[in-house]
Amino acid sequence: MFKLNKITAIVILFGMMSVTLAQTSQKNFPVKRNESEQTWKRDGENFIKRNRRLKTKRKKAKNVILFVGDGMGISTITAARILAGQLRGESGEENSLSFDLFPYVALSKTYTANQQTSDSAPTMAAMMTGVKTNEGVLSVNQNVARGDYKSALINKSKTLLEMAEENGKSTGVVSTARLTHATPAACYSHVPDRGWESDTQILNSNKEAYDAGFPDIARQLIEFPYGDGLEVAMGGGRVLFLPKEVKDPEYSDNPRGVGIRSDKRNLTEEWKSKYKKSAYVWNKKQFDEIDPQKTDHLLGLFQPSHLNYEYDRKNDRAGEPSLTEMTSKAIDILSKNKKGYFLMVEAGRIDHAHHEGNAFRALTDTIELSKAVQMAKSKVNLKDTLIIVTADHSHVFTMAGYPARGNNILGLVREVGKDGKPSEEAATDKNKKPYTTLGYANGPGFVEGERPDLTQDNVTSPDYKQESTVPKNSETHAGEDVAIFADGVNSWMFRGVMEQNWIFYVMKDALRLKEKKKR
Repeated sequence: MFKLNKITAIVILFGMMSVTLAQTSQKNFPVKRNESEQTWKRDGENFIKRNRRLKTKRKKAKNVILFVGDGMGISTITAARILAGQLRGESGEENSLSFDLFPYVALSKTYTANQQTSDSAPTMAAMMTGVKTNEGVLSVNQNVARGDYKSALINKSKTLLEMAEENGKSTGVVSTARLTHATPAACYSHVPDRGWESDTQILNSNKEAYDAGFPDIARQLIEFPYGDGLEVAMGGGRVLFLPKEVKDPEYSDNPRGVGIRSDKRNLTEEWKSKYKKSAYVWNKKQFDEIDPQKTDHLLGLFQPSHLNYEYDRKNDRAGEPSLTEMTSKAIDILSKNKKGYFLMVEAGRIDHAHHEGNAFRALTDTIELSKAVQMAKSKVNLKDTLIIVTADHSHVFTMAGYPARGNNILGLVREVGKDGKPSEEAATDKNKKPYTTLGYANGPGFVEGERPDLTQDNVTSPDYKQESTVPKNSETHAGEDVAIFADGVNSWMFRGVMEQNWIFYVMKDALRLKEKKKR
């Protein structure tokens, strides 16, 4: 990935209000409503009234939109909810992300065929195929060992997106990660190793598979054989689609700004030649100029690798669209099909920020996902559309201590004093050192030796890596259940504690998809 210079200013614009975290780091965020015993009673009664209006009749959906917050565990949702409120100058705890307000919520068990704590490949494959499988493989069954390309050829698991195309629906994949990364790739490709994103990567890891012509993930996107192909594919990963001799259009002055394909194929050109009324875009200006009514197939690759974090996106040299903007454009293109569509939208960089031990970027990317969900809900008719928001897995991300209500979610813990008000002084550990509300069980934020004297300004910086208990270069996933939020047609089917692969069956049933014979 191409990294931009770090930003020291901490100004974020949400709606009409700009909040500088450095200015608010020393005070409590106020509760913006008058609360009393009657407030809690009123909220509870309103909750009952809303539930009484819910109906649970099984219907047919025209469209399904699946939002995946990669690595968006429950602690991430809670902290992002609070941060979103605090960025508006509120205490934050009573705030709601857009999908918090969905009427149906369930828990998803994220273990896979051979993992207790899983990675994105088998978890997303479970949601897309209805079959739990092994670590590191994409949309093949558990009989496939990682790297076994021969077995992968005969043990494919058909995906919901492929079935949607077979049934005449339009399909789309949108991600802030590389389009060939595990979560988006599980929608349209079948490989025994999630790392086989380009032919060069197959060559470097398994020459026998390369010599046998096993298709890499990027190639499978272009050669997609079902229906009339994907209508929308937007994300990062440009160099995986370009041959080695072709310079990246945005980073031609960088030694890494060049394609990596060994087969000399320019897949971006092949996309345009394969489909009528098709377009390929790689920057914000080109993206904005796309007319959905005149474009039937859109490929957007906005970075050589992953897209920028939402906080850093404004500094991209060529500009790139937000997750919300990509989702909106995708819906406009897909909704032209009278038979309906399936769209998968991934906030992929939540996961990456957690791996870096950087809570700020994980949470601000979660907030952007919430905006994308809200926008999507405003554009569709929930009488014929099912919207699902979930995660593939969690992270070892924690909220700890006993911070007072309104305490800066990114800041040092300040507890409630004997007077019932937040203490002016930060709470301390047994060695009299202050600590933060947010932290990680493992990761790069581990400090050798004695813990430092943390300051509020330091820990509220966007670049701060929260402290971790166990030293690791990259923080790890966690194995607990993640949440499923649902609204629209048949959303009531999400209830209780569910196996993750059951999500596939709810979507398939809602769309009334019929599986065609294997090719």
